[in-house]
Amino acid sequence: MAVLLKWTLPVALAVALAGCGNRNNTEDTKPEPAAETPAPPAAPQQDTRPVIAAFGDSLSAGYGVEPGKSYPDDLQRLLNAAGYPYRVVNMGVSGDTTTDGVQRLPSLLALHPAIVILEFGGNDGLRGLPVAAAKMNLADMIEAIRQAHAQILLAGMTLPRNYGPEYIRSFEDMYVDLAKKYMLARIPFLLEGVGGHPDLTQPDGIHPTAQGAQIVARTVMTYLKPLLRK
Repeated sequence: MAVLLKWTLPVALAVALAGCGNRNNTEDTKPEPAAETPAPPAAPQQDTRPVIAAFGDSLSAGYGVEPGKSYPDDLQRLLNAAGYPYRVVNMGVSGDTTTDGVQRLPSLLALHPAIVILEFGGNDGLRGLPVAAAKMNLADMIEAIRQAHAQILLAGMTLPRNYGPEYIRSFEDMYVDLAKKYMLARIPFLLEGVGGHPDLTQPDGIHPTAQGAQIVARTVMTYLKPLLRK
């Protein structure tokens, strides 16, 4: 019996110690809680403000000035400051004629604009293209924009005096006639206060500088206000 106890006691003690050791190992190797999965980034908020599309050529595109210095950029700042909730989209393409404008109508209408500042014809005139063709193209654009239930602000232009009085007169009358026919708001001369001022135009004598673009934006804002809603 003593021999049995002699061997049983160490065995029991060993089993007990082993059990303690197993418990300690189990506690030591307890799996750490899984890290929380980070929440996905919030989707950018969609800009739902009504669109004002500056649809035209290089005068809208901001030819020759730094990004953010075109007249549509300045117009957006004026709208923001005055509390008008509109988003200006610059759809000017340098060198475009009225024919190009007709071809680009689908991209304009895809924006579902509330207002379109229609600024075409300058390149037609500078190239001496027939006024009748430019007038027909502008009429096609006006009718398509009207069918899309957008308002139109027609930007009038003129030409350098060396193009001759008859051609210049018919060119300027094109905008007057279209505005009357379709009962449109019209800017008599988009470059009012800028054209003919060397300090406000680039070396070509046509395109506004950044400072000139600010004046153009103020001119546009004057004629645009009656079409705006707060």
